[in-house]
Amino acid sequence: MASAFPNIKRIEYEGPKSKNPLAFKHYNADEVIEGKTMREHLRFSVVYWHTFRGRGADMFGVGTMLRPWDDNSDSLENARRRVRVAFEFIEKLGAPFYAFHDRDVAPEAATLTQTNKNLDAVVRTMKEEQKRTGIGLLWGTACLFVHPRFAHGAATSCNADVFAFAAAQVKKAMEVTHELGGAGYVFWGGREGYSTLLNTDIKRELDHLAMFLHMAVEHKRKIGFNGQLYIEPKPKEPTNISTTRRRRPA
Repeated sequence: MASAFPNIKRIEYEGPKSKNPLAFKHYNADEVIEGKTMREHLRFSVVYWHTFRGRGADMFGVGTMLRPWDDNSDSLENARRRVRVAFEFIEKLGAPFYAFHDRDVAPEAATLTQTNKNLDAVVRTMKEEQKRTGIGLLWGTACLFVHPRFAHGAATSCNADVFAFAAAQVKKAMEVTHELGGAGYVFWGGREGYSTLLNTDIKRELDHLAMFLHMAVEHKRKIGFNGQLYIEPKPKEPTNISTTRRRRPA
C-alpha cells in the first residue's frame, strides 16, 4: 500500500526555538527526568475513534473531514486499509500506543457471529502492523452506545436481550484486547442510566451494572488477561440539565 502521507516525515524533537510546525518543541521522548524518559512518563496514545473515524459532523450538517484513503464503506477492505493508514500516522507521530472501540476498527454485520468474524479479520491486520512498527495497544473497549439497541442503556437496559448482547460484545472486545497485548480495558457507560425519572428503578439499574462488571472481571481472569480494568466516569455527559436527558448513576 502506498503511503497516505508521503510528504510527512517522522515528527522529531527540535527544541523550543524551532520554527517547524511539525516538530516537538518541548516533548523529547529520550530526555531522562527523575530516572525515566519522557516516553515512559507520558504514555501517549492515538485514539482511533476521533482520529480516524470522526467525520467532523455536527447537528446541523454532514461531516467535513476529507480522508482520501477512506471510501466510507463498511467493507473489510476499507477497514484494513484504514488500519494501515492509522499505523503510518501513529508511527510518524512517534506515539507509543493507540486505543480503540471494537466498532471503530471493524464493521458491524447483521449477526453477532459475523460481526465477530469481521473483527477477527481486521485484528489480523492490526497484529501485523503492531509487529511492523512496535506500536502497542494501550487499551481496547466495546462500543455500547451508538447502535439503536442501546438507546436505553447496555448493562442498565430494561431489555434482557440487550444486556446479553452487550455482555457478549464486551467478552469479544476483551478477548481481542488480550490478543493484541493491550495494557488495559476500558468501560464507558455512555448510554447507561435512565431517560426519565418517571419510569426507572435506580437500584435495579445499579445492581445490573454491578453484575455486568463482575461478569467482566470473571472473564478477564478466565482468559488470563492481566491488564488493568478502567471505568471512565463522566456523570454529566451528555448532561443532567433535565430529567429527559440521559445521565449515568453516580
